[in-house]
Amino acid sequence: MPLDLDFVRAQFPAFSQPNLQGQAFFENAGGSYTCGAVIDRLTRFYTQRKVQPYAPYDASLLGGAEMDEARTRMSAILGVDADELSFGPSTTQNTYVLAQAFGQMMQPGEAVIVTNQDHEANTGPWRRLADRGIEIREWKIDPETGELNPEDLENLLDDTVRLVCFPHCSNVVGHINPVVEITALAHAAGAFVCVDGVSYAPHGFPDVGNLGPDIYLFSSYKTYGPHQGLMVIRRALGDLLPNQGHFFNADKLYKRFTPAGEDHAQQAACAGMADYVDALYYHHAEDAVSPTQRGRFVHDLMRAREVALLQPLLDAVSARNSVRLIGPSDASVRAPTVALSLEDAAEPVAARLASHGIMAGGGDFYAVRALSAMGVDAENKGVLRLSFTHYTSDAEMDQLLTALDDVLS
Repeated sequence: MPLDLDFVRAQFPAFSQPNLQGQAFFENAGGSYTCGAVIDRLTRFYTQRKVQPYAPYDASLLGGAEMDEARTRMSAILGVDADELSFGPSTTQNTYVLAQAFGQMMQPGEAVIVTNQDHEANTGPWRRLADRGIEIREWKIDPETGELNPEDLENLLDDTVRLVCFPHCSNVVGHINPVVEITALAHAAGAFVCVDGVSYAPHGFPDVGNLGPDIYLFSSYKTYGPHQGLMVIRRALGDLLPNQGHFFNADKLYKRFTPAGEDHAQQAACAGMADYVDALYYHHAEDAVSPTQRGRFVHDLMRAREVALLQPLLDAVSARNSVRLIGPSDASVRAPTVALSLEDAAEPVAARLASHGIMAGGGDFYAVRALSAMGVDAENKGVLRLSFTHYTSDAEMDQLLTALDDVLS
């Protein structure tokens, strides 16, 4: 059954706002629209539950229950145990805390593998471990395609590597990395795996339990929710790493790596993301299945819609001699995050697109290492990034293609 786009867009208040009419949103990789279920839960928490949670009075008990609901339901969709899911202020902050924990556990001479395909949030904190005598090995992208070759990773792995960090997909290259294959290679060498899923999760929540990494990170403000960082840490690793939270919370896995604690209201509102997944599932299917299975169904529904929309865009930009498409031209192997290297600086082109009702951005998008490795002048030119999700309409895609014809002529 194809995605019911009218039903989908009805779940997002932004599409009915007068000031956004005629505006086609193509910077979803920087943050998605928020679904109504999240907004409703956030409003309810701030108006009815804005007290310290878990105290023995109704408003507090209800607030705590809503926070617990978010953890329980989102972890089920992700295919992990509830206490393996942590909520923190951002993915960048969560990664930084994890890097401190690994730095305390590791010995000088041991190694961490990072890539130059990542957003800086999943490479910079790990690279700083070099100050502690940890060896940093870089898994380099192909400078022409921007892709990571698993065979190159094999050449970097040995018994000194404790951690391999890579993105599920890059926020500029877009190619979907084979997480299962890469995780298996790393685990076979005795290393743990950290996957940055920020650029992938908006296109369908992954079954992390099935994929197999020890750490999986993503941002709820890019998955139709509030501004939180969600972090899966599997128990075997979480119990091994030194506690980074308050000493009296050391026995609670979901508190060990969020020393600042969760934002109560925003965590509670994240249950609205689960509401949205369930709404999509039950609108398109009838079988009573587990939350993880519902998540997989919705994931596939979203991806099918996005692939169908993406291929015409990739074909159109690939046909232009003045444009370099970053990443693959096959929609089936990439996310709908399309970065274009232009002859001129990208940001002014994004500004010209705005006059056509296209909301997009130009710059380096914190992917300086990847763009530089591919020969793009990240500082002075950057790339034009056009990113969308399953809720983008055919008419908006047509609007984008027409606008590109004008501004790139």
